[in-house]
Amino acid sequence: MTVTPLELAKVAAYAADDKKAADIVLLDLTSKTDVCDYFLICTGANPRQVDAIVDEVREKVSANCGLSPLSCEGREGLSWVLVDYGSVVVHVFKPETRDFYRLEALWGDAPRVELDLER
Repeated sequence: MTVTPLELAKVAAYAADDKKAADIVLLDLTSKTDVCDYFLICTGANPRQVDAIVDEVREKVSANCGLSPLSCEGREGLSWVLVDYGSVVVHVFKPETRDFYRLEALWGDAPRVELDLER
């Protein structure tokens, strides 16, 4: 099964949405960096929700795309968990950590991809 980076990113976004992640943003970095194609950024209200979002993303991407992450960092603190799929990097933050690092501002010139989420 071949999945494009955008398809993978959308599967991850819908999985995060399923677990009620807040402020889900998908940034298109294809013209900005060679590191990856997309950043998916979202927020969980507390460590338990951050953990649930990460589990759901990993489960749905595995089931729908047949992929496992190259790495998953930050599970011990659950303040900022990074799930790296190579072409797509998923960032799940607690609110105060997201405010502190402000990835959207750092990549402010990157186009946002419209996501057709329920909320």
